[in-house]
Amino acid sequence: MAQFKKASLLCAIVAGLCLIASSAIAGPVWTFGPEDQGLMKLDYKGQFQFNMRDNGSGSDGDDSTNEFNFRRNRLALMGAWGQHFGLYVQTEYNEDNNITPFNVTDGNNSDFQLLDAVLRFKYNSAFNLWAGKFKYNLTRENLESCEEPLTLDRSVLLRAPLASEGTRDKGVAVWGNLFNDKFQYRFDVMNGRNDSSSAPKSNFRYTARAHVSLLDPETGYGYRGTYMGEKKVLTIGAAYQFENDVAYADTVAGDAVDYSAWTVDLFFEYPVEDVGTFTLSAAYADYDLDDAYQGANPEGGVIGLTGEKNGGYIKAGYMLPNLPLQFFARAENWSFANLDNCIDQEVDWYGGGVNYYFRGQNLKLTMELSQVDYDIEEGNVEDFTTFTTQLQVIF
Repeated sequence: MAQFKKASLLCAIVAGLCLIASSAIAGPVWTFGPEDQGLMKLDYKGQFQFNMRDNGSGSDGDDSTNEFNFRRNRLALMGAWGQHFGLYVQTEYNEDNNITPFNVTDGNNSDFQLLDAVLRFKYNSAFNLWAGKFKYNLTRENLESCEEPLTLDRSVLLRAPLASEGTRDKGVAVWGNLFNDKFQYRFDVMNGRNDSSSAPKSNFRYTARAHVSLLDPETGYGYRGTYMGEKKVLTIGAAYQFENDVAYADTVAGDAVDYSAWTVDLFFEYPVEDVGTFTLSAAYADYDLDDAYQGANPEGGVIGLTGEKNGGYIKAGYMLPNLPLQFFARAENWSFANLDNCIDQEVDWYGGGVNYYFRGQNLKLTMELSQVDYDIEEGNVEDFTTFTTQLQVIF
């Protein structure tokens, strides 16, 4: 009987660790409660950066701009009780950043926010229920771990329009893995646009996503931008999202429009013994707002970086076989309905650099050089180059 209890406890601990496992196990883990059924883990995640932009300063904005700052500064608390219940809470502190992805500003106000707060119920691998605030299920890259991308960071251009919580939202998701973990399904119901006082109607936003893993399975809710040669992966995914009566094409006449988006993506990573690890990732996405930008008095949210657009990216990487050094490159092309008052603006983003893993993802140095090219350069819109050095630490 004693051996049976010990075995049961060990199984519960292992299952609990699986429930609270983050992308990089780093922080301390505590047990609590009757027979130590409860587990809790604390993480700190920081990305300290030096950024240099070739414009943004000086009387005409043509001089280079330099800045030290944090990209992310987070505390995460993960918990589990038994085999079926988990909890994830993450906070983030953002300081006064002058260099943003597409602009140099006078600085944004610092803020402290509750980034994630999600209750996780796991019946088995085929059925999981999540409730709270967490990432919505649209693009693969948004679902990739912030601390485990292939390139310096994920694209800000893939974010959904009129999402009140940015890369996250509040709601409920059902997901699971079927057919020996080769197929994964996801459905979620989220707030979407949540400022109901100014929206045409207060509707929920719905998303469906699925992927097929043809080699080693990807079974978690989140993805990785690279597995650093630990897995052989070939995953093909697709998703669809919509919200009705989301915004006004004409705020005076009350002309409401719907929102819909679809995306397809591919991720491939393959380690070759004594040669190295090769990574290739690509995606295309289309965000439709019923041509709201053509309205007589359109809302601001239907234009700009997160307005109506379509485009995608391709990423490639190579990691040396006997040295934790990884080279990467990225190219994006996007067509915007209206960006900075330029109709049908085309934007190309190119970047390349290296990751050096001192202690895996827990201590990583990244350097990246990137270039943004606009098809139409008018007013304050001009091409720019950015160099970033980032030190990532996870405890």
